[in-house]
Amino acid sequence: MTTSPDPATPNPPPSVLVARRMIEPSRARRSPTTGEMTRRRITLAVVRRALPIAACLLLAAIVLWPELNRTEEGLRVQINLAAQVAPEALRVAQPRYRGLDEQNRPYNVTADIATQAGTSQNILDLINPRADQFLGEGAWVMVESREGRFDRAANRLDLAGDVTLWHDNGTRMRTEQAMIRMNAGYAEGDAPVAAQGPFGTLTSEGFRIIDRGQVVIFTGRAHTTLESAP
Repeated sequence: MTTSPDPATPNPPPSVLVARRMIEPSRARRSPTTGEMTRRRITLAVVRRALPIAACLLLAAIVLWPELNRTEEGLRVQINLAAQVAPEALRVAQPRYRGLDEQNRPYNVTADIATQAGTSQNILDLINPRADQFLGEGAWVMVESREGRFDRAANRLDLAGDVTLWHDNGTRMRTEQAMIRMNAGYAEGDAPVAAQGPFGTLTSEGFRIIDRGQVVIFTGRAHTTLESAP
């Protein structure tokens, strides 16, 4: 038996049949909001500007990389050289150095400032140095100057600039340079000397002090004016 189509029920068009075969979406598409669109536009604008900048930086790094390597090597050399430089010289205010001469008599060397000279810890440059030493039986001698150098290992004191020596017997001697061996009680100088004391006044071209201050020898041409005893 053959069934004929119902003339009252029209056949659907082909487009409808195709639409029926398609799977309906799980959810409807949502239109983006105005804020989301604004954020997207800002992101795209930033990306468009950032990409050329990043490309330029990459190109610059490729071009400058050899120069950066040379700079790094130079910095390493500078650091190595700086490591080889000696530290700043030791500087001490109001130093005092004490010692004993060959006969165990004390002496003192002081100054306003002492600065380590070079790399040796025993050699010191002094500003306004002063030295005093007992000579025995209550006698003493003191000397000072504007500048000096003290070699502690050799017990040698070199003085320069307005060198003045006082003896407890009232004698004062002035010169421009002198060398003193503190442990031996010996001093000498080759600059002009002017001395004044109970004996009178005396000038010479140099001096020697021996026997720990017991004997003073004035060298070169000398002139003296003696004072008569009262």
